[in-house]
Amino acid sequence: MEEKKLFGLIGYPLSHSFSQKYFNEKFEKENIRGCEFNVYPIHSIDLLPELINENSYLKGLSVTLPYKESVIPFLNQLDVSAERVGAVNCIKINNNQLTGYNTDVYGFRQSIKPFLEIQHERALILGTGGASKAVAYVLKEIGIDCYFVTRNKTNQNSGDNKLFSYQELNDNIMNAFKLIVNASPVGMFPDVNNAPEIPYQYLTSSHLLYDLVYNPVETEFLKKGKQQGASVVNGLSMLHQQAEEAWKIWTSV
Repeated sequence: MEEKKLFGLIGYPLSHSFSQKYFNEKFEKENIRGCEFNVYPIHSIDLLPELINENSYLKGLSVTLPYKESVIPFLNQLDVSAERVGAVNCIKINNNQLTGYNTDVYGFRQSIKPFLEIQHERALILGTGGASKAVAYVLKEIGIDCYFVTRNKTNQNSGDNKLFSYQELNDNIMNAFKLIVNASPVGMFPDVNNAPEIPYQYLTSSHLLYDLVYNPVETEFLKKGKQQGASVVNGLSMLHQQAEEAWKIWTSV
């Protein structure tokens, strides 16, 4: 008899996620038997060991906000990419050993590649969480200088001088940074009317806006960018790319 295999997503809240639908449709479409993908909205990362103990068939987990960084102490080892980025969004479970990976790196790299025909020297990354670290890792690899935008600079590492507050953004900064990536959850379902507080009036047709948020498909951030003539990309392709990479990791021997 074929062993049942469970996969899932941890985070809190999880009402925005398409992962369960994506994987269960994949299992049906590709005739993958004995596999199931569930969502596990745990309100504290401290509940992870209990979740794994109660689900002996768990073979892999995706990790979303707010746990991409706080999950690391619960893991036995890290893949090179997760170690370098300092964030994990994929866990492989094998013989009670938990290994952390970062497939956001692969997903973001693959999804933004077609849109970087024009060489960008620098990028603004909105947000400073785990997703922003994967974005910065990829862009720096490409040779793009990254500056982060945060709501509160006093809560950040004072040694990081590549940091703006939203209040500091002005026409000069917006003109100097033609690539802007929203790596924050602002604008994600159900708060679909919200958008990061940047001065959209300074955007032009030379700007490229990328939103990691994929639900809704067109966020308020992207709508406002389009109104100014900017090119826009949503996070759906990244979701698919990183999900397929996670599947390879979970099913590799």
